[in-house]
Amino acid sequence: MKQVCVAIILGLLAGTVHSHADDKETAAAVTDEDGKYFDKDGTPTFNIKEDGTVDWYTYSGYRRFNSECHVCHGADGAGSTFAPALVNSLKTMSYADFLSTVAEGRKNLSAGKESVMPAFGENKNVYCYLDDIYVYLRARAVGDLPRGRPAKKEDKPEAAREQEASCMGG
Repeated sequence: MKQVCVAIILGLLAGTVHSHADDKETAAAVTDEDGKYFDKDGTPTFNIKEDGTVDWYTYSGYRRFNSECHVCHGADGAGSTFAPALVNSLKTMSYADFLSTVAEGRKNLSAGKESVMPAFGENKNVYCYLDDIYVYLRARAVGDLPRGRPAKKEDKPEAAREQEASCMGG
């Protein structure tokens, strides 16, 4: 199991990352590969149509975030007393830093207060959907996606079905 996770994480980290402040212009989708969108640097991103329809991966990220992450990071990534607002963190966090933090976890000791982000590198409900969670939070961070469940979504692409089956073992 651990080898599978490491292989997936390393594969994801091999892509180009953005390392500066993220905004609507930087996050703009410029390419589409089977319903999965990427910015000019090749980093996964979201695509929201004028009528509010979100791409499948953003919708999936909303669902996965709200099943695994919202308990600590608050509804819609807005933060809580337990963990920071990811809608703020993703404005400056690179894709690679996001992946490694989620996979490996993090421990911070500041002003005598300890905060811990547990490692989710072996939780298939998280690591099989890391890009989905990332693009959802990225859309929230740059302000293109309002709070709450997206009302409209694109259909699930076949590539998403195949990746899910491969990762989840189905």
